[in-house]
Amino acid sequence: MKFIFVTGGVVSSLGKGLTAAALGTLLENRGLKVALQKFDPYLNVDPGTMNPYQHGEVYVLDDGAETDLDLGHYERFTSTKLTRMNNLTSGQVYQTVLNNEREGKYLGKTVQVIPHVTDEIKNRIHLLAEKTKADVIITEIGGTTGDIEGLPFVEAIREFALEVSFRNAIFIHVTYVPYIKAAGELKTKPTQQSVAKLREIGITPHVLVCRCEKPLDKELRQKISMFCNVPVEAVIEEKDVDHSIYEVPLMLQRERMDDLVCRLLDLHTPAPNMAHWQEIIRKLIAPQHRVRVGVVGKYIGLQDAYKSVYEAIIHGGVANDCGVEIVQVDAEEIEKDGPEKQLHGLGGILVPGGFGERGVEGKIKAAQYAREQKVPYLGLCLGMQIATIEFARNVLKLPRAHSTEFDLNTPNPVIAMLDEQKRVTKKGGTMRLGAQSCQLVLGTKAAELYGSFVINERHRHRYEFNNAYREKFEKAGFVFSGNSPDGKLVEVIELKDHPFFVASQYHPEFLSKPHQPHPLFKGFIAAAHQNIHHKPL
Repeated sequence: MKFIFVTGGVVSSLGKGLTAAALGTLLENRGLKVALQKFDPYLNVDPGTMNPYQHGEVYVLDDGAETDLDLGHYERFTSTKLTRMNNLTSGQVYQTVLNNEREGKYLGKTVQVIPHVTDEIKNRIHLLAEKTKADVIITEIGGTTGDIEGLPFVEAIREFALEVSFRNAIFIHVTYVPYIKAAGELKTKPTQQSVAKLREIGITPHVLVCRCEKPLDKELRQKISMFCNVPVEAVIEEKDVDHSIYEVPLMLQRERMDDLVCRLLDLHTPAPNMAHWQEIIRKLIAPQHRVRVGVVGKYIGLQDAYKSVYEAIIHGGVANDCGVEIVQVDAEEIEKDGPEKQLHGLGGILVPGGFGERGVEGKIKAAQYAREQKVPYLGLCLGMQIATIEFARNVLKLPRAHSTEFDLNTPNPVIAMLDEQKRVTKKGGTMRLGAQSCQLVLGTKAAELYGSFVINERHRHRYEFNNAYREKFEKAGFVFSGNSPDGKLVEVIELKDHPFFVASQYHPEFLSKPHQPHPLFKGFIAAAHQNIHHKPL
């Protein structure tokens, strides 16, 4: 088994996760079985309770693990199915070590960062290796080289590489080569300093992936090679992409990075056939059609807060050979200006998940606008609950209808807390999480889109549709097109006499890939394009 460790230097948010995922794509297309994992140095046990502005999206796996958004890149770029074994935080490490100490597993020894914390980190790599039986395991270390909290992880992978011996483990360092506009040139000194810091810790990278705005010329590559002690061919240019992150695997292939990695790890495989990936890029760069859709959210200021949603929309565009312009609409702006100003002219409207009362009334107005103006609507999690509240208020004439999440005293709690959630006191990892079965109703839009009647989708919520109102909603044309197998939980709703008004309690965006677009997003983009281009004069 081979191991690749991906570190990052100079600044955060360089794209280590994308680089790891793109390399995974290339290796997988060479016929190798690839597993990816992310080590996060923060002390939170998981990102589930963190503010999206702090951390970005929480990505949910089939087994209910709340993980870093980079795991979304891993699943979108490869065929791997991830579990909680694929994400490790310092919080989880220290929690395990302290539990072991309390149970006497260290036989009275003084518990220290080395060897006990580093051993626990190495153990997670071994466990994933045993579980997946992968040919290659790619491990990304979060944070920036030199961060205090990341040192145990860097030490652990240094020790691990030593233990598995030469040609079985390599280090890839993602770094930044900034362009100084005033000087009109790229600067290599930050990369030199970052590699020096890594070497101080005992790791010499085998490959340098250089993020840059401008191309690296031969002279710059030679300079980086000499000062950072890597061969020139191991200085990989990773320039900002022009159109889509899905260009990254092809960019790295042009740089022959996968050839280099296979040579370093003594892997003998045929060159990858990336024809299907090239067709995806063609549809992204030169689509046959175009459409604009609005995403009405409360975390619009941070791109990563709705990362999987934006990517799934793009996948829906690929499925329809349709370029999608995503218009980010702040729900609070709708509250101030009304929906017409913010939403007019859009092909479709999507309301994603979220927590807390801020912006809720703006989302409700967006759902009303979509329903009344016959604009295709896709609601995700809270977006389904929003559509339910709007329908109750404006169609069923229950003006104070609401969710008990936002108004405990509402006389018409059309959305209420799940029964099992009422006994929960801890916030972390306690929602209805992970893959759950759903049965779709014959003849509904949802069943038509899926082409199936039993589906499995990932959840992350505490509140649900209140079945006490079910009959009243059905009489008014509100369709419950998907339910839990026992019929107690509403999973999908839709409206009759509307071109496309579908909303799910689950998060379909977590299962969408560029080469396997999710049926709901595929249908949503098709309806949005139809709405704009086939309206009567």
